[in-house]
Amino acid sequence: MINALAAHFDDVVVLQEPPEPKALFVKRRARKLGWPTALGQLATMVASRFGKRFIRRRAAEILRRYGASAEPNSLVPVHRIGSINDAEGRARLKALQPAVVFLISCRMLKPETLAAISCPVLNFHAGINPQYRGLMGGYWARVSNDLENFGATVHLVDEGVDTGGILYQSRQVPTRADTMHTYPLLQTAASTGIAIRAVEDALAGHLRPQDIAAASRQWYHPPLWTWVWNGLWRRTW
Repeated sequence: MINALAAHFDDVVVLQEPPEPKALFVKRRARKLGWPTALGQLATMVASRFGKRFIRRRAAEILRRYGASAEPNSLVPVHRIGSINDAEGRARLKALQPAVVFLISCRMLKPETLAAISCPVLNFHAGINPQYRGLMGGYWARVSNDLENFGATVHLVDEGVDTGGILYQSRQVPTRADTMHTYPLLQTAASTGIAIRAVEDALAGHLRPQDIAAASRQWYHPPLWTWVWNGLWRRTW
C-alpha cells in the first residue's frame, strides 16, 4: 500500500510504530472477552505467524496478479516512533504538517490525538464495513459463507472501531488456496486503487462518505479451537 501511494503522490512519509507487546494485547482482550478467549486468540496469532512460512508461492501469485510490490521503497522516508498517541508521535506528526493522514494497521488513535490532526484522516481496513469491523474481516466473511462481502474498505477515522464514514470499498474472490495467512495480502494488493482515489478526494476537498444500511458488528481473532474447527469442518482456514 505504501509503494502504491508513493507511486502516485509526492512527499509520502511513513511514521512506523513497533508491534504492540503481546502481554498488553492479551490483558486488554481478557478484560473485554475473558482470559480463555484471549489466550485462545493469542494461540491463533502464534499459529498464523508460523503458517506464513508455507504460503510464499500464493503470496507471490497475489503480488504478480495485482502488480504490487512488498519490497520496502528506499525513497520513502520512514520515521520510527513509539506510538502515534504519545507526545513524541504527535510532535512528529505535527512537524510534518500533512495534507492527509492515511492509517494502515496501526493502533487506534486516542481522542486527543485525533483532535490534534487538522487534515483528513483515512484508514485502510481489510474487511467490509460495517458488517466486518475490527479484525480478520476476510476470514469471518468466508466462515459466514458471505463471499459477497469479502473485501476491503477505506473510511474516515472517528473515535470508534472502523465506524467512520465509508469512502470506497473493493471486493475480491478468494481461492481455495487462500487462508487467513493470505486474506489480508489479497485484500490489500487488490485495493490500492481505492486508497489512491480516497487520497485524491481528500487532497481535492471532495470526500463523500457513503451511507450503507447493514448490520454492524466488530470481530476479533478466532480462538485456536474455533479456527481449527472451521478448518476441519468448513474447509476454511
